[in-house]
Amino acid sequence: MTTYDQDAKTLELPWPFTGREDELELVRSSLAARRHGIVVTGPAGCGKTRLIGEAVRGTDRARVTGTPETRGLPFAAFAHLLPDTVSLHRAVQLLSGVRLLVVDDAHLLDEASAALVHQLAVHGRTRLVVAATDGAPAPGAVTRLWTGELLPRLSLEPLPREDTAQLLATAGLEPLTADRLHRLCRGDLRLLRDLLGALRASGRLTRVPDGDAWAWRGPVPVTATVRERLAAVLDRSGPGERETLDRLAFAEPLPLPLDDLDLGVLEDLEAHGLIHVDERGGVTLAHPLHGPALRATAGRLRARRLAPAPDRLGPALEAERALFVRRLERHCVTAVPTPVGDWLLAEELPVPARYAAVRARYARLRGELREAAAWAREGLRQEPGDAACRSELAQSQGQLGAAAEDGLWAAAARGDIDGALAAIAGDEAFALYDAVRLGAPERVARRLPAGGVLARHAEALARGDGQGLDRVAQELEERGFALFAAEACAQAVRAHREPRAARLSRTRAVALARRCQGARTPALSGLVLGELTARQRQIVTLAAAGLSNRQIAERLTLSVRTVGNHLYSAYTRLGASDRGALPWLTDVPEAEPA
Repeated sequence: MTTYDQDAKTLELPWPFTGREDELELVRSSLAARRHGIVVTGPAGCGKTRLIGEAVRGTDRARVTGTPETRGLPFAAFAHLLPDTVSLHRAVQLLSGVRLLVVDDAHLLDEASAALVHQLAVHGRTRLVVAATDGAPAPGAVTRLWTGELLPRLSLEPLPREDTAQLLATAGLEPLTADRLHRLCRGDLRLLRDLLGALRASGRLTRVPDGDAWAWRGPVPVTATVRERLAAVLDRSGPGERETLDRLAFAEPLPLPLDDLDLGVLEDLEAHGLIHVDERGGVTLAHPLHGPALRATAGRLRARRLAPAPDRLGPALEAERALFVRRLERHCVTAVPTPVGDWLLAEELPVPARYAAVRARYARLRGELREAAAWAREGLRQEPGDAACRSELAQSQGQLGAAAEDGLWAAAARGDIDGALAAIAGDEAFALYDAVRLGAPERVARRLPAGGVLARHAEALARGDGQGLDRVAQELEERGFALFAAEACAQAVRAHREPRAARLSRTRAVALARRCQGARTPALSGLVLGELTARQRQIVTLAAAGLSNRQIAERLTLSVRTVGNHLYSAYTRLGASDRGALPWLTDVPEAEPA
């Protein structure tokens, strides 16, 4: 069967497929023997086409795509597969020999094409992978694919923050820029691609000092795609509407009091989903992209009239810092809103080292190590000698495996665990807890806060209690400590006596470690290889040792293409972008349960 991709819509992103491993496996399994296919739905731009393309990569298939311009033409989507004049019955007969049919933008199909897809699903001889956009009007024959239970339905959510960060890391973006892009795009890959392309073309991406990553600070480029997405905001013409929207845009990141605005205008804007009113009566724009676009399209005089004094943010920034401190004292680092700090960063305004250090520590304890290092650097830009920022930078880099001259994590990276333990100083709880993370709970168990989760981790590890470590990991995750939870699960793998329990702990550890931006701590070394097949582990180990695909193929008597496919699958499972990320995964032999 010839592969047809006529009129296929592709994202053409400059990065490899990442994230969505479970969804990818679900789509692939729907194409197995005795399965009839699957329908993938989700909001526009969430990556439906990209997911399906990855799932069917390398298979023989035919492909059709619905378009707005051809909805009135019978069988328009199938024009490249069918003769000019054909009945529905004859079309079903002609396409019955197609083993796999990919249907993109099914909500835009003409009625005859939709009926044909439905009939192919009824007959069951052709496997179907169908993509449709949530909320868009669709032919009844398309919606009946899942409402009539002809095909299972996979509903995609927008790409999560962690997957977006991983995606943008492969494009060379530093974590604070990746985080900003995710907030603006909310998992919309098309909008993300558009903004990134505009930033590259305009030269707004700049090199991070002392690094090879790219950073973005300053205004949002208002591209044609951005204008299209924000037409509901930019084109508001009701009395007082644009003035109200502009006032809200220039008030960001703080809300405006409800009493300062026209209630009738606000009711109309809220009805159209353009504003949000919080429980305290504060009004903000509903989408994080609205404000930057409105400010970018305002004239200079209008901007001068509406722009508030910069010093109004001081008390709000201090309130954010105080919130971080209180939560750290309670040993809880779950995500909190940070509009003021994010605003200062985006607008290229000074970030005080006092704030940056706490923000870096919070991110580090959450396992967001690259983000922590980036915040520490922001603080050092303003105060190069700030001791707290320097400490946070060193600790974050150390746990990422970056080169460092001294310190606890530098010693751990060299394999000198005794030296790392000797570097622990003071009685602060998280500093003492590093001994537990390094596998020496007996050093500090009695000095940790009694009854707390950190002390219970030490006690479970000292007892070799695998189930206890799993319970501790669950609580650590609930408190936001993703890296600590991953390490506890990794320690549980070694403590469990029952192989099935060890496998479950390893799976949890790998999933948590993927959220930690490349953490390379002793507890995690070598762990993720347990997620691969035996053949994948064999190939990854040789690749990490420096062998080329051809050398690996010759050694294992495989084709070069097979080696490449195994490596590609391994990269997806490991969260790696290329061979450069592989050596640390094989530093320590994988521990087996006793």
